Amino acid sequence: MRVFKFGGASVKDANGVNNLISVLEQVGYENTLIVVSAMGKTTNALEKVINAYINDKDKFEDQLQKVIHFHDIILKELFIENHLVFDRVKALFIELKTLFKSNKSPDYNFIYDQVIGFGELVSTTIISYYLNEKGFKNNWLDVRNFIKTDNYYRHANVDWENTQEAINNVVNKSILNITQGFLGSDNNNFTTTLGREGSDYTAAIFAYCLNAESVTIWKDVPGVLNADPRYFKETQLLERISYTEAIELAFYGASVIHPKTLQPLQRKEIPLHVKSFVNPKDKGTIVSKEEGIFPETPCFILKKNQVLLSLSTLDFSYIVEENISDIFNLLHKYKMKVDVIQNSAISFSVCFDNRYNNLEKLLLHLKAKFKLTCNNNVSLYTIRHYDIAAMKKIENNKKVLLKQLFQETVQIVTL
Repeated sequence: MRVFKFGGASVKDANGVNNLISVLEQVGYENTLIVVSAMGKTTNALEKVINAYINDKDKFEDQLQKVIHFHDIILKELFIENHLVFDRVKALFIELKTLFKSNKSPDYNFIYDQVIGFGELVSTTIISYYLNEKGFKNNWLDVRNFIKTDNYYRHANVDWENTQEAINNVVNKSILNITQGFLGSDNNNFTTTLGREGSDYTAAIFAYCLNAESVTIWKDVPGVLNADPRYFKETQLLERISYTEAIELAFYGASVIHPKTLQPLQRKEIPLHVKSFVNPKDKGTIVSKEEGIFPETPCFILKKNQVLLSLSTLDFSYIVEENISDIFNLLHKYKMKVDVIQNSAISFSVCFDNRYNNLEKLLLHLKAKFKLTCNNNVSLYTIRHYDIAAMKKIENNKKVLLKQLFQETVQIVTL
């Protein structure tokens, strides 16, 4: 069995949906499970709906109608008038509106997870019906019935035992299946999400549980590049990457592969292909147990909008284990994603992602024991397999706030 994952860019409009079918025609679709994200920028649009619901009720209906209208355009381009799929999609949006009306929870993270997954539910419904229309008989699966998690909303952890049991008992591996990325459900059957870009992880979970022969992530790039072409010029295709190397790149924030995706694949040595949905017959990149990276070239990773926090004790005493323990307990409490740490005798610096907007609470807590210097909106550059030329390329015309070198990796924080 194979697992394919199609992201939002691949199904951003009616042409994208038709191209998905073209990909299946070229590479085959027997014994295949397809994981699909929300269409285009739907997740961002639904985030605006959620924010309007919580903070600006006057804009709520307008933001929601934009999401409905976007999908209605795609439906009208793909299907004849009065096709059954129109009623099915309409029912999903009625369910979404009912959810908003009945919600009693003030918890943003809970509300977020109950709402945001409608992008995937709608996209897979449209694509499933269209596949059937074009002769690709398929089975639509609600992923929330299969991927079971805890209730850590927006970043849920997988309950592997119950997930494996659910998938193995229900999924028919001999037919074409389609399901949603990014989503799961907790013990109370409330929707949970696996973190942004979690659809890759969804594909890996199904592959692990189904003992798939491979996973393919279909992207708008030719494969895994040595840098994000949105931020770097003269990028280079990486033809082959080991699991270990790919996990390193993912850990540091490479956007092509989700950080959690590789671990279940590595455990069962399931190869991961990253290929272009524009040119599906091209070789792309393969991630496998084979060691190293080819070609061996500097790999650049950029994380924007980070926070660099420097601390020293109020009495200029040493930063010792007790201080560091206190700092990390607070970083954990306020859900900060730590990317870099550096310490000396009397100072400690940490660069992190303020994902949950808890920075002010963290600073208030730390001020009781430490002198603080905080830089917002800094950029964190990581270079794997760096050389002097690669470092100079990053540092040119920038103010370097922190620099840390290891044998294979350098990290540079800049303004």
